Amino acid sequence: MRILVTGGAGYVGSTLVPLLLGAGHEVRVVDSLMHGGQSLLGAWAHPGFEFRRIDVRDREAVGDALAGREAVVHLAAIVGDPACARDPELARGTNLEGSLGLLEAARAAGVRRFVFASTCSNYGRLRDATAFADEDSELAPVSLYAETKVAVERAMLNGASMSGMCVTPLRFATVFGTSPRMRFDLTVNEFTAELVVRRRLVVYGEQFWRPYVHVRDAARAVAAVLAAPEAAVCGRVFNVGDTQQNFQKQQIVDLIRPFAPGASVEYVHRTEDPRDYRVTFSRIRDELGFTITRSVAEGIAEVARLVENGVPGDFTDPRYRN
Repeated sequence: MRILVTGGAGYVGSTLVPLLLGAGHEVRVVDSLMHGGQSLLGAWAHPGFEFRRIDVRDREAVGDALAGREAVVHLAAIVGDPACARDPELARGTNLEGSLGLLEAARAAGVRRFVFASTCSNYGRLRDATAFADEDSELAPVSLYAETKVAVERAMLNGASMSGMCVTPLRFATVFGTSPRMRFDLTVNEFTAELVVRRRLVVYGEQFWRPYVHVRDAARAVAAVLAAPEAAVCGRVFNVGDTQQNFQKQQIVDLIRPFAPGASVEYVHRTEDPRDYRVTFSRIRDELGFTITRSVAEGIAEVARLVENGVPGDFTDPRYRN
């Protein structure tokens, strides 16, 4: 397929692009390079790779980039609650207005498939703490980041506005693991680096639940949707992860402790965090045959080896954070 990947230089995108190229697809990446472009160096010389430095809010440039594309994987966004809170105008312009503009331009350009990177944060805080959210659960976004994702999902799933285009929102669990565009502001990666390198960690709200998925498995899920028959994915929402990979923050710390014996952990108990949810991922398993390849425990070992060997240098460098 001829695929356009927005945000291809990002944490998930820079893992996805080589995967798609390796599967024989032609990949055109659109990215503003807000966090740099070194993550694309490994793909740059591939004959099926093309790059255009474009902000997704630039509708004319985006329209040109869509020419000849059969599929769009839309990853570009101001990602995460802190980044969105820091610049709400930029977040809305990129995550909401830019996404809606891309959707309309893709439909007008005759794109057949549109895969959208959404988030399990859309579930907010479940009313029943013992329950697991599935794709039909109530959406209760409690942050600007999640609000924009929910709004785009609803626009995508409006059959009238998206007629003729196969749309698939993917609600990713919290991502972890190593990537060409490494991040150390994500829970598993951050906790591991802090404990292994600095030997100390402060944890806020250790009792809250989150689901987690390895960055490579997140990329594999995108590839699986693109490879699936249209009838199996059109207008379907899929949570991306594994039901066994729901953890409380304290449980993650316990998994890291063998890699950082004697490290100090301080727990600051909080009750005000409205995001507290566990998620089931049976739909993507049962309908698409998708299963993960790397657990949180394996991801911790992977990141521990990375920082122990000093590969990223100073993991607190701003380039590793959104």
